[in-house]
Amino acid sequence: MTISSDNTAPSVRSVLRSPALLLASWFGVGLSPRAPGTAGSIAALPLVALLVYYLPVVTTAIIGLLLFFVGVWSASEAGRRWGQADHGAIVIDEVVGQLLATAIPVYVLGDVLASFPVVILLSLVTFRLFDIVKVWPADYVDKHSKNGWGVMLDDVFAGLWAGVVVIALLLMTY
Repeated sequence: MTISSDNTAPSVRSVLRSPALLLASWFGVGLSPRAPGTAGSIAALPLVALLVYYLPVVTTAIIGLLLFFVGVWSASEAGRRWGQADHGAIVIDEVVGQLLATAIPVYVLGDVLASFPVVILLSLVTFRLFDIVKVWPADYVDKHSKNGWGVMLDDVFAGLWAGVVVIALLLMTY
């Protein structure tokens, strides 16, 4: 679905000139010509690892909420500028979803059942799967909310599902 826009195609130049576009594309990662969502999830991993490995849950939750609200704003602006509410170059939603997918099993289980790299890998794979498949309520949000809120929320739900599934996988394995 298209929305009112300046019809400016995503480019390195436009991203570097706008804080909203820079954040929405996660510092240009969303401009990847192949699999920008996966590129965004992978690019989120260093930040995600730092947050969930070194910070307490409350601090990570506050940073995650800030990223979510910044994501709503930047995704809205990018969607308007690029003429498509959920343009492929918008990947800040993957950053927040990946944070949830990783933080949930780490904070719930700690490193008792699996090493941190295993949790990171499982959360990446399961998040990408749930982000692509769009399990309820992500599918509903994706179809009915064509704005920054919808862009962010469908990945929040994918991240929640992925986090729960990673916990289940780890519990089944051990």
